[in-house]
Amino acid sequence: MLSLSHYFPITDPTLIFFVVLCLILIAPIIMGKLRIPHIIGMVLAGVLIGKYGLNILERDSSFELFGKVGLYYIMFLAGLEMDMQGLKNNGFKVAMFGILTFFVPFILVFFSCLYFLHYTMLASLMLGSILGSNTLIAYPIVCKYGLQKNSTVTLSVGASMLSLTLALVVLAAIVGTVHSDTGFVYWLLFILKFAIFFAALFFLVPKLIRRFLRKYSDAVMQYIFIMAIMFLSAAITEMLGMEGVFGAFAAGLVLNRYIPHVSPLMNRIEFIGNALFIPYFLIGVGMLINMRILFSGWHIVLIIFCLVFFGTLGKAIVAYVMSWFLRLPVVHGHMMFGLTAAHAAGGIAIVMVGLKLKISEGVFVMTDEMLNGVVLMILFTCVIGTLMTENASQSIVLNESNLTDEQEDMGDDEKILIPVKYPETAETLLNIAIMMRNVKLNRGLIGLNVVLDDENRRMWQEKGTALLNRLTDMANAADVRLQTQVRIATDIANGVKHAFTEYRASEIIMGMHIHKDVSKQFWGQFIQSLFNGLNNQIIIVQCSQPLNTLRRIQVMAPARAEFEPGFYRWLERLCRLAENLECRIQFHARHDTMTRISQFITNRHPNTRVEYTPLAHWNELPKLASSMNDDELFVVVTARKGTVSYKVAQEKLPDELTRFYSGKNLMIIFPDQFGDSPDAMTFATPQHQEQLSAYHVLMAWLRKKIKI
Repeated sequence: MLSLSHYFPITDPTLIFFVVLCLILIAPIIMGKLRIPHIIGMVLAGVLIGKYGLNILERDSSFELFGKVGLYYIMFLAGLEMDMQGLKNNGFKVAMFGILTFFVPFILVFFSCLYFLHYTMLASLMLGSILGSNTLIAYPIVCKYGLQKNSTVTLSVGASMLSLTLALVVLAAIVGTVHSDTGFVYWLLFILKFAIFFAALFFLVPKLIRRFLRKYSDAVMQYIFIMAIMFLSAAITEMLGMEGVFGAFAAGLVLNRYIPHVSPLMNRIEFIGNALFIPYFLIGVGMLINMRILFSGWHIVLIIFCLVFFGTLGKAIVAYVMSWFLRLPVVHGHMMFGLTAAHAAGGIAIVMVGLKLKISEGVFVMTDEMLNGVVLMILFTCVIGTLMTENASQSIVLNESNLTDEQEDMGDDEKILIPVKYPETAETLLNIAIMMRNVKLNRGLIGLNVVLDDENRRMWQEKGTALLNRLTDMANAADVRLQTQVRIATDIANGVKHAFTEYRASEIIMGMHIHKDVSKQFWGQFIQSLFNGLNNQIIIVQCSQPLNTLRRIQVMAPARAEFEPGFYRWLERLCRLAENLECRIQFHARHDTMTRISQFITNRHPNTRVEYTPLAHWNELPKLASSMNDDELFVVVTARKGTVSYKVAQEKLPDELTRFYSGKNLMIIFPDQFGDSPDAMTFATPQHQEQLSAYHVLMAWLRKKIKI
């Protein structure tokens, strides 16, 4: 009779990869039916196929490689998606939570190992440091629910990295003690090495990142560049005596500013990590777990009980005490506990170090018994942490939605139309629309290309179709729906207006006229006709560098802008743009206008980094040019003639922008104005407005004659 044992465990790399892919595919389906978090399913699948289970797969070097990459990916994403402003604002809370969440379980586990299990001082210290630290094993659950920037998550992620740092410092001290290397010089060199590393990482690497992103826009090159920085940072921290996960997290913090959360690049990073590397890591962890040890005697059960009970108890005490101290609902305590309760391969790595530390001949700091206890502790804490995080995430999403009724009313009609013609500006317009859209409404965008009905229309149709197909690929990469249309019209402006009406769009984002060989006028051939013919918001953009390299947005708003019906719409869009770009936004306006702006941002976008500068008069627009840098975006909120915020001085806007802001990154906003039928001509509202008034032309003629 043919024995299947001859074929197992599978050692062929191709078949191993195939089986792992099948597990990644099937485990979430089964776990979904059982209402169990998918992460637990991956770990249990590893237990099942490992050598301590059915012995189907050999744990070859691919699990070592992909597992390490998966762990790095989890920490890298945690740093990449962290709310940096929230971290800065809550630095003291993060430090307090991090110190407590390390030392409370550390002390409990240390004394339980010392007095209940009768371990040595060094072994108890090492086990205490393992339980004091934690791994963000449940962080993918937070990402699934879109809670990465939740204040509780920010506290938990920051505290996790601080507790890991303290654990590695304790480990370094133990290693130094065994090797008799501890002393003032040892710790001085230890601190000096990391000071140099962080100085280079946070001051030199950002310059390299900005230069690369400005020069290369290819998606594959950008992804490879990002991954190279992550692995380089992880490798350097390992060489300096710390775990690579610390370097991966630090790389995520550095790149946080340059990879917007809603960008196609971020979508690619998350997709590859969640589809392959993170599941591979979880399955590899499961393959290390030997459930049979539970039945080998009461002593191993006591070891597991002490590690799991006292370690988890310490994490729970700190999490709920912190939530009470910060006056947060109990569900936030569940979230903090869930994120900080789990342990993973980092604990195994520390134990492996202890197994190699020789105290005397044949005596080591750690034993195989401790390794088995730590491995099973990982399983139980992963289950506890994952279940708590899943339930807490659901409760927060259901009970504490960030959208108020007023915000829903303000943005419910959102449908952004993007007219495009030139490839050099189309991608920037799409990226701006993606960053300005309301993610919670999850509305699609509309890409439009209008072709003149002349003898060259076939050629322009083909070019327009190719351009829109390219934008569709970009939108798909960012997980955004994009409707497209190539429209033939006898007039470009009328074609855009008719499409606007047909799609029931709420606003337009379009490129500024840059081809002076076609028309020498500032607005070009049809933009002026468009904003005179539509009462809805129109945003006109000229940006010469990648959006993710912008450091500040400067906004100039006219007096009485707060009385326009579109005031909150453009303000909301700019706040979303600033938040996604992680950059500062500075408003220049009159006192009354700034008061309304400040109230809105405080209530709706409290984490936005905002500055306010009083503006005495609209004529100060040229002066702002001297303070504008190449990595800043200048936004002018203007108005149509006959509206409450319109000023005669705004007639000089084209000349002033051409003279003082040539080559700068510009955005001009025409807000929503009153009026439902722009095509209806009345004596109060003429249908056509000239770019230059008769007075302006007359004064220019007189100045010319006087000079002569």
